[in-house]
Amino acid sequence: MQYILDFIGATSIVDVHEHHMPEILLSREVNLLQLFQQSYAGWTQARPYPLPSEKRDDDPMLAGTGPTTWEALAPFLEKSGSNSFVRNLVSGILALHGSGEPAITRENWEAIAAKVREQHQKPYWCGQVLERAGIERLITDPYTDPLLDARGALGNNYHSVVRINAFACGWHPEARDHNGNQAHALLRRLGLEPASLDDYLVALEKIVDGMAARHQVALKNALAYDRDVAFDEPDEKLARQAWGKASPSPAERKAFGDLVVDRFCKIAAERDLPMQMHLGTAIIRGSHPLKVAGLVERHPRTRFLLMHLAYPWSRDLLGMAFVYRNIWLDLTWSLLLSPSHFKLALHEAIEILPDESHLMIGGDNWHVEETFATMKLARQLIGEVLEEKLEARYFRPEDAQRLAGKILRENALAFFKL
Repeated sequence: MQYILDFIGATSIVDVHEHHMPEILLSREVNLLQLFQQSYAGWTQARPYPLPSEKRDDDPMLAGTGPTTWEALAPFLEKSGSNSFVRNLVSGILALHGSGEPAITRENWEAIAAKVREQHQKPYWCGQVLERAGIERLITDPYTDPLLDARGALGNNYHSVVRINAFACGWHPEARDHNGNQAHALLRRLGLEPASLDDYLVALEKIVDGMAARHQVALKNALAYDRDVAFDEPDEKLARQAWGKASPSPAERKAFGDLVVDRFCKIAAERDLPMQMHLGTAIIRGSHPLKVAGLVERHPRTRFLLMHLAYPWSRDLLGMAFVYRNIWLDLTWSLLLSPSHFKLALHEAIEILPDESHLMIGGDNWHVEETFATMKLARQLIGEVLEEKLEARYFRPEDAQRLAGKILRENALAFFKL
């Protein structure tokens, strides 16, 4: 079955989801500890988002990192060394900065750390790594700046998305989403200062109408980190009661968010723009994919890209994708969380989905080392699944190659109209 692995290895990838941001990607002062802290490996040490019962002042992923020491690395490598996030990142670091070592150890970490610092001083390093990973184009969610023109900031192979969280929390000029973004501050950058909720809803359309000039190709709903994802039929009367209040009631906040999300979905359908949506984990008691079924059903003309296989509810998501034909699936992140679960879910997705154009892949990373490792892992796991389909005679060789090309590249080009 080597031919399918060779085909996958030679196919360039359109990476539909990263968190590449100028302040991280373009920094020339990157150390080994940062690669761990600003990655999913970092989640093993500190969850980067608060639960409703918690408060935090800073995002631990974006906070300043001290010097690399073995004592700082050991919790990742020895306490959390069996975790898939850690193992994936270590594989990328060793492939790019190592000298054939099988692990980062107390004996070799200093040499690897020196190589990381040396390579990141080079202005072409990130581009070189992405080219080596076989990535043709990238779509990034720069959540620290939802209005970022990633092509202008990061390079011609980038597009970005508009994360809508701040706008769904924009009932008051001082209101913020979990990333610290303020809707009214973002609107002022566009010359918009809504004095009423009606003005605010009009401003949402202007945000979308300016996306093409900023090379933004989709809207992104990551509100699973801010609230329950049950976006109910809008109660506009209750939403209006939230407007202008510094501390609306929970019901008023929810109604405001429901109204804004519903409006963005309507605008997306009118402009034929995709709506990405984070599902699974996050505020886990409120992120089950079936909670968004009402929203998907109310907006049959909106193209929803539901993300991460909604882990741990992948089968529920696949059931939804069979019923609702306006759902596409982004396999991003799920392969990092559990490669074994990813393979099982991909086997089932191949068998269940009515349309094989509805699958695509991304990295969901901050540094290029993790992106490099993730794309290598994606090729490996997709190859293993297709090999198993060939061995079971579910697929002919041409079927496996056709699907691999669609998942890695062709589906994303068509879906995002790149």
